[in-house]
Amino acid sequence: MEILDLEETLLKGEVTLEGQFTLGSNYTFLVSTKYKQTQLKAVYKPQQGEQPLWDFPENTLANREVAAFQLSQLLGWNLVPHTIFRANGPYGPGSYQLYIEYNPNYHFFVLKPKDLKKLTIVALFDLITNNADRKGSHILFSKEGHRLYTIDHGLCFNEEDKLRTVIWNFAGQPIPIEPLQDLTRILANPAELNTALAPYLAPEEIAALRTRAEAILLNPVFPYPPEEKRAYPYPPL
Repeated sequence: MEILDLEETLLKGEVTLEGQFTLGSNYTFLVSTKYKQTQLKAVYKPQQGEQPLWDFPENTLANREVAAFQLSQLLGWNLVPHTIFRANGPYGPGSYQLYIEYNPNYHFFVLKPKDLKKLTIVALFDLITNNADRKGSHILFSKEGHRLYTIDHGLCFNEEDKLRTVIWNFAGQPIPIEPLQDLTRILANPAELNTALAPYLAPEEIAALRTRAEAILLNPVFPYPPEEKRAYPYPPL
């Protein structure tokens, strides 16, 4: 599907509710959206369905979902399915993310070694975004083409260190040079980074992201899980 058709369908398409995902703490729906001759499925997360959190500003999780997509695109990693923010929807404003067909039984804890090795880029992305909730089920391999995707980035981009993830497999290992070059590139163009993220994140959160990225470039080694605080999400899957 052409990117323009995908973008327009997510932004402008007529939305029909298909069902609800009931495992998470926030309201999340499967929808179909149709625009002109294009129809697709999407995951819709309305702001009014977000449960209040003490450490994240209210009604910002949908924005963070979009920010994660924007950052993934800027880096050229294409990890996050196409995600947009819409002001209208069955339950009000929220994020719409292209639904990826995948096998829910093939998750982080059962990955084959060759697929587990591919997760260095995910581990780095979580370091940069300060992901507070990288569960094993948030890592997908599509049914078509066995392509790697990551989802559920509502708890990212906090100013304070919040990293909680199941991916500590690479602790102590050097970060590969190619993604570090991508990181250097986006830091060299702050205007582009700000343009992509400013609609969705506070200025302090963008500044904190830059600080984290700069620290990674100074010490390009995957960290060990901290002992002084919780390092794993709950539940892990």
